Amino acid sequence: MTIIISLLLLASLLPHLTFTAHVNVGIVNGEEARAHSRSYMVSLQKRGKHICGGFLIYDQFVLTAAHCWKRRNLMVVVGAPDLRSSNSSDHIRVKYYIPHPKYEEKNPYQPYDDIMLLKLEKKVNLNNKVGVIPLPKEGEDVKAETACSVAGWGRLTDGSASNLLMEAKVSIINNNECRKKWGPSYSVSQMICVYGYGGSCHGDSGGPLVCGNTAVGVTIFSELGHCNSPEHPNGYTKISAYIQWINKVTGNV
Repeated sequence: MTIIISLLLLASLLPHLTFTAHVNVGIVNGEEARAHSRSYMVSLQKRGKHICGGFLIYDQFVLTAAHCWKRRNLMVVVGAPDLRSSNSSDHIRVKYYIPHPKYEEKNPYQPYDDIMLLKLEKKVNLNNKVGVIPLPKEGEDVKAETACSVAGWGRLTDGSASNLLMEAKVSIINNNECRKKWGPSYSVSQMICVYGYGGSCHGDSGGPLVCGNTAVGVTIFSELGHCNSPEHPNGYTKISAYIQWINKVTGNV
């Protein structure tokens, strides 16, 4: 009986849950980020078109969402808060795509383990325009109501593409409350959700949820057509649950 109830609950959520790559609005009610204030941000592009966000955690590794890949060759653009001003030196090819081994690409309504590392073909030159962001300690939690922020080049509320890096302030929601709102699609141990006047949407997948100066989450899903819904708040992969895997990959690949 428990299994049947769980499946019915999941079925009732399917119309609402979608990866941000499938939603048609972007950082909503946000503002333009100050140039190079988020030097760790990267744009993942296919044939010159922005697909997802990501962020540098080492000079040769980018962290992003696994659902951003879809077996396509991506170009990483670094140090370009305005994508129109990027040049060839800002574009770096990906050498290895390393999604989490438990991520199931064919199961889009269960966004578990939606995290991926990209090893770049070469190390980036770290400077005042291109930098890395620290990660949390293994198993570290962020308290509810902590003030955080998100950023990305996702589409704006009117549906137009944004060449400018936008940002918005958000706050952490109690994880048990997130579970109540999303049901079995939400993992308390693997995910974080937030609320705020602005937030992430289409094209912002893979970007970081930042608290203080630390990347604590990876943007993965929101409610279809309503990214700041109080009933189904935006969801993020909880990075602290994957520190062992990240350290293993970045140390051995």
